[in-house]
This record gives sequence, C-alpha cells and structure tokens, in this order.
Amino acid sequence: MQLRDFYLQSTAVINDDGATISGNQYQSKNYWFPVKVPCTVLTGLVANKVYPDPYIGMNNMLIPDASDSFNHQYNLEQYSYLPNEPNPWKKPYWYRASFNVAAGDKGKFFQLIFKGINYRADVWLNGKQLADSSQMAGMFAEYSLNVTNTIKAGETNILAVKIYPLDFPGLPAHPQLTALGDFYANGGPTGDIGKNVTMLCSVGWDWIPEVHDRNMGIWQPVYLRTSGHIVIQQPHIITNLPNLPDTNIARLSLSLSLKNNGNAVTNGKLKIIISPETFAGNSLTVEQNISIPANDLKELNLTADNIQQFVISKPHLWWPNNYGNPDLYRIRIQYLGGNEISDDTSFLFGIRTVSSKTTTVNGWLRRDFYVNGKRVHLVGGAWVPDMMLNRDSLRNDYELHLCRNANVNLVRIWGGGLAETDDFYESADRYGMMVWQDFWITGDTHGEFKGSGDYPPRGDIYIHNIISTILRIRNHASLLVWTGGNEGHAREELYNAMRDNVANLDGTRPFIPSSSGFAKLPTGWKGSWPDDQLSGVYSGGPYSWQDAAQYYALADKGRDWVFKDETGIPSQPPYSSISKIISNLVPDSSLPYPLNNTWGYHDACTGNGHYDTYYKAMKNRYGTPAGIKDFCDKMQLVNADGYRGIFEAAGHKLNKTGGVMLWKLNAAFPSVVWQVYDWYLEPNSGYYFMQRACEPLHVQLNLDDSMVAVINRSYQSKHGLIVTADVMDIEGKSLSHQTAKLNLDTTTAKEVFSLVPALSRSEEVVFVVLHVADLSGKTISQNVYWLQPKHDYTSLAKMKSANVRVKLVSSAKEKSGYRYTLQFTNTSEQLAFFINPQLMLNDEEIMPCFWSNNYFSLSSHETMTITVSYPVGKLRGMQPKLVTSGWNVAKQEMTLPEK
Repeated sequence: MQLRDFYLQSTAVINDDGATISGNQYQSKNYWFPVKVPCTVLTGLVANKVYPDPYIGMNNMLIPDASDSFNHQYNLEQYSYLPNEPNPWKKPYWYRASFNVAAGDKGKFFQLIFKGINYRADVWLNGKQLADSSQMAGMFAEYSLNVTNTIKAGETNILAVKIYPLDFPGLPAHPQLTALGDFYANGGPTGDIGKNVTMLCSVGWDWIPEVHDRNMGIWQPVYLRTSGHIVIQQPHIITNLPNLPDTNIARLSLSLSLKNNGNAVTNGKLKIIISPETFAGNSLTVEQNISIPANDLKELNLTADNIQQFVISKPHLWWPNNYGNPDLYRIRIQYLGGNEISDDTSFLFGIRTVSSKTTTVNGWLRRDFYVNGKRVHLVGGAWVPDMMLNRDSLRNDYELHLCRNANVNLVRIWGGGLAETDDFYESADRYGMMVWQDFWITGDTHGEFKGSGDYPPRGDIYIHNIISTILRIRNHASLLVWTGGNEGHAREELYNAMRDNVANLDGTRPFIPSSSGFAKLPTGWKGSWPDDQLSGVYSGGPYSWQDAAQYYALADKGRDWVFKDETGIPSQPPYSSISKIISNLVPDSSLPYPLNNTWGYHDACTGNGHYDTYYKAMKNRYGTPAGIKDFCDKMQLVNADGYRGIFEAAGHKLNKTGGVMLWKLNAAFPSVVWQVYDWYLEPNSGYYFMQRACEPLHVQLNLDDSMVAVINRSYQSKHGLIVTADVMDIEGKSLSHQTAKLNLDTTTAKEVFSLVPALSRSEEVVFVVLHVADLSGKTISQNVYWLQPKHDYTSLAKMKSANVRVKLVSSAKEKSGYRYTLQFTNTSEQLAFFINPQLMLNDEEIMPCFWSNNYFSLSSHETMTITVSYPVGKLRGMQPKLVTSGWNVAKQEMTLPEK
C-alpha cells in the first residue's frame, strides 16, 4: 500500500509532540495543508498557494531561503508565511497521514518503508515512536521499519513524520538577478552544502537557482508492506555469458536472504519463476524446500552450478539503444509456508554483461566500455534532477523516451544531483538507456575547487547512503558504471567505502574514481575497480558556443577528447515555448538583444561568458534579429550546427574515442542553457541534429578536411551502399554532384571522397546535401550543411520560397499513444530549408512529441517519410493539427484524425 494523502505543517505552528499527533484523538486544525506524497515542503506550500510557483519568472525571489545571511542580503524575510519566524525552513515540519488496515490482515508482518527523506526524520505510528533522526539521516538511503506490533488491523492508523532540515543549509551564491550578472559560484561561494549527504545543487548552480527549502521533505514514496513472517530480503541476480564472444549460453546466479520474524521454525518452499517481459517465450520455475529457525536469517546463494534451470540456452540479451533490443525478463520470488504465500516480490532484469578496460593514446588514458563483450561508443549526456523533485514516473518515462528517440545510449546521473528514483531506472532498462551513476561528490563542494575534503563531517551517514543505494539499484540492466563523483573525490575513508562496497555488494560493473580525469587521486590510493587504473574520462568542456569545426580540431588532437564526458553549448529553446520560460518577453534596450533580467535569472547571464559568446555567434553569422521570433529561429541554426559538430566530430573518430557526453541533456527548471530539450519537453533543433549524428548509419561531412564519410555504429556490416553528395548554391543551382558505392565493416568510420574541389568554387553560401541509400535506392541517411568561408549566412534571409506538400500516409492508436506517418515532398526547384513540423492542439504544441526527424531540409523534388507519436491522453478527444513551416517554407496546416 502506498501512502499518498498527508497533511503538512511547521513545528513553529504545531507545538504538540509526535505521540499526540499520531494519536487517534488528535484534532488537526484547518491550518494543516493537504499534500500528496512524494512532496517536498516547498512543493506542498506552493500547491497550497502559500508561495508562488518558483519555476516562473522571478517568483523564486519571493520566497525566503534556508540561509539567514542570504535572506538578510536580499530582504527575503518579509515573505515568510510564519508569524515571527523570518526563516520558515529552520524548524522541522510534520507530515501526518491516516490509513486503514483490513481486519483480516491481523497477525501478519508489516513494514513501513520510506524510499527517501531529506534530511532527517522522527517517525511515530499510533502514539509510538519507531525511529529518530539519529537513525534516519541522509537523502539517498531507504528506511524499512518493523511496525508489526504497532499496526492496528481493522482500525484507523495514524502516521506522523517529523522532517528536519539539512544539518547545514549552505550559503547560495549571488543569484543571477541581472542579465549582466557575475559568474555564478556553483555550490555557493564556500561549497558548504557539501557538509550534507543531499542534492548538492539545491543550493544553486549556474543552471539552477537555489531551492529555498533545500528540498526538505518526504521526496520519495512511503509504503506499508504486508507479508507473512518470512520476508525475502536483498535479492541480487547476476547474469554471466561464460563463452564470449559466443552468447548462446547464459548462466544465472541469485543470492537473497530469508528472514523469519516469527517465534517458530518455518518449513516452507522457495519458488522462483523467470519469465520473458518484453518478448514472447517460455517461463522457467525453480522450487526448493527451505527451513528457517525462529527469529533467524538464512542467506542463500543459488547458482547455475546447482540449479540446472539457471543455465539459459539462446537467451534474449539486453542491448543498449541502437545496438540491439533491450530485452528484459521478470523474476518472481515467493516463499510459501504450506499453501500460503508468506512473501512475494518481483523485479525486471536483463541478461547481459558489462566491463571496461583502458588504453593509452599519446599519453592520455582512455577508458572503453563493453556490453556483452562488444565495445560500445558512448553518446549521451548528463541528467540533472528537477529543481523541486517534481518528476514522477510518467515524466521520467517521457524524458527517457526523448533520450532514446534522440539516438543516444547513455544518461549520466550527475554527482551534484540524486540517486534517482526506482521508476527512473526501470524506464532506463526498458529504453536501452545505459546509466552512468555518480556518487554525491563534486569538486565545487568537496575540496577540488572549493568546499573541503573533510565534507561531509558525518562519514557514517554517507556510507549508509552508499550501501543503501547500491542494494537498491544493483539489479538494473541499464546500470553501466559507478563513479566516485563529479570532478573531484571524497576523502579516503569515503572513497574506499564507495569502491569496496561496489566491489562487494555489486561486483558486476566497474567503479571509476571520478567523472573527470583532471581530478587526480592522491598517491597510494586505489584506482578503479577492478582494474586499479585511473578513470580515463575527462570533463572540462568546452561549455560555450564553438564553431563546429573546433570540435574536429579537439577530436583530432585527442588529449582529453579521447573520452569527453562533459561538453555542450547554451541552447535557446524554440519560439513556441519561450513565452513559458520568460514571462516578460520585452527586451531591455540597455542590454544585448533580447535580454532582460528575467532572461538572466533563467540562465541567459552574460557574466559567465557562455551566453554572450553564443548570442554574438548568432548575430555575426545570421544578422541582428528583428524580433523575438526571429531571434529564436536564428538561434536554432546555431544550436543545430553546434550539436551536430559535437557528435559528428566524435563519430569520425569512432574507434579512437571512448565516447562524448553532453553537459547536459535535460533541464532542472525553465532555462535557456545546456539542454537539448527544455523543461516543458520541447526539443530545440540541436536535439534533432544530434539525433541524426548518432543514428546507426550516418553520412556526414568531416569539417577538418571536407571528406564525406559514412559512420556505421552498429554491429552489422553494410554492403552495396550508394553515397551521393550534391553541392548547390542558394538558388538551388547544382555546383557539383558526386557518387560512390561503399561496403562497410561493423562499427567503423570510413571516408568516401573529398569535397574540397567543389567547396573551393564559391565564396557565397552553398548547401551540401548528402545521402546514403541502399541498392534499391531507399535513403538510409540524409544530411544537409550550409557553408560559407567566412561564416556569413545573412544571405539566407533572401532565399526564394519553396513549396512543400504534406501527405498523411497512415495513423494508428498504439498501446502507448498515437502515431502518424507523414510524407513531405518538396515540389519546387528551390531547396526547402530547415523545415519544422509541429503537432498543435488549441494553438499550443503537444509535448512531448517523438519525431523521427525534424528541422530537416529537402532538395528539389525530394520526398521524406517521417513518423511522429505522442502519449495517450494528450488530446482529450480533440483532433490535433499538423503545422508545417520552415526557413523558406510558408506555414500550412492539416487536421489529423484521432484514431
């Protein structure tokens, strides 16, 4: 049973103790706020209209902060809703809930499970205290309390949870209140948020403002678990492919504990059922008689050596996105005493192995990762938490679906964020999205740049949170690697606790010291597990806008680009969502267009140099924008070129680099930097240019030497390919046409021919249109570049109009949503440039939408077939409109059926 309905209030208002509040006779006055848990305190108060929505405009500066000095500096005490309490986050908060337990459950075993609290908690049930804040501390630990003797079956039960704020609230940096503000100090000016085992970015970073309550509260679900007296604990399934590269045989092992909470010996049966989850197939069943003494714990280790059914012939393997299907099995474990089930648990798992090894390239260590014995080239980026932890399972599914649709294969859970929720990892399993899991250390808070290596002072809390997290997520097929943190490392006691517990409690995937090779370990410390090497991965950007050719220069040089785990550019969202992010779209004439201070607060702050360079690149290349829409449209051209450059530069060194990862994929709040889709789930053009650059078979123009190349990321060789390259002027006149036949090995990058002669013929803007087709003429990959020697693209504004005909090929209602297949044909002699179809409902774009292609271009008389889908429930019985427009394509609309 999940407990959702709670009431919330500060102990500044509620003077009663836990025994009283959790009693049946307690009269809760109307000054308690109703909330739905999971829910932080600030989220609950915003939902009850106590404070304005901090995601919007400058509302966050209308809320007091957890730091007294920050409040004094910005006069935020005036906004406290508590009389005579200038800081509403200084005292604990009560969460109170009532729930019923069936009379028929009397005599059963009950556990009260807290999946995550922040930061400490006292727990009371029916007038009895079950745990205190010395036992429940730290944001990333799971807590299970035996409440068998406290539950009242057949009656109303009252739960009271007293949530304490962070031990150290941390001092935020100066907020980005002006568009010309100073560089934001990540983690605050002193990094003292690192004294806690918490979401470090809650004190503010250069892409998220400070969260004023630091997300104190019950931030993950609360469950009442009912079972018999025999309880299954900590199951751990390990899959092995012993004959790699042959994958026809898999061997499984399962360890678990059976706890007898009763006063009598129990003779029963352990039953294990393994069945296909994502494909059709047969199930297998294992049964063993197990006797457990009274009040005892029995540990079991079942392996393929003694369980014949654990040898799987021709298993369906779990593969990362675009390397194969992420096939999953479900394991169900039961313990039966006689014919009665005492306990029953199940979870998903994938049959797969992961490993890594290092190689040295011109003096730089590079780490490679392997799944099922095959090397994977990692493409993806960092994942950051929602500002106020308001992502639910549906939102996580939407965002990971967007990641899969973008053809990336990895998300990195950044060290200043979270150990993510259970549903996040399950969605990653289903989407074939590998997960790179940092522990909660950053250079900005733990001594590399600021803060202290002595943080956090309570190492026991940190270690408990490490162990709990490993046990919670170790069975997920998506989990690829653990790291010791972001651009830094913990003190040796905590570092060894990470490394050793990964080895002992997991033992199936590597641990590397840090997500940055620049963070050097002290002499004598152990290296990665199990190979004892350094990390072999490197952060460090660049984070500001770069000309696309610069990424080729970096990749060609090697050095830290042998495995680049952080790089990115500011990423202006499209016009269709910008008014949601910037509530005041009126530019300040004293600032660089189109900035005003609200833009600065939402991260368009020129002080850090990132946005300023980005804006100037757009203005210098495409001309001063004529309005907000023109600004957003021109910024999409900059986005497209930048993100394509990052991934194509890495792709042309496919077998010489370990991978490239963005800082970052997603948004923590409505922002205009470092994201390929915004907080409202609207992709910008860079998302789709990344999508094309990371497709399994991709044709590209290498910007270091103007060679046309074809990249095969898959494990399948390709034969009989036809590569064509057309160069045309802005009027659509052909300047060059080349073609070649090509065969490709697996996972290879192959240069085909040079475009240097063709590109040297013109000083004007030219378009390069590349295609790869199979022998039947079907296009597999298409790519369009716009080039000019001095990057002067202002003449694009004078392009002649092109005509695009749109045809609905098919529509279908599927289990997860609606899908349309659309055909776009350029019926004119002019290239149709930067076409952006959108699905609209009541003049607002449907979000999320999963397009197979967007922001694409079509040569004269070229046809492209594209699919788009969106989740069930988005239409509410109405028909969407397809709105198609482009750089030189007039807007047209088509009403689509809802089937």
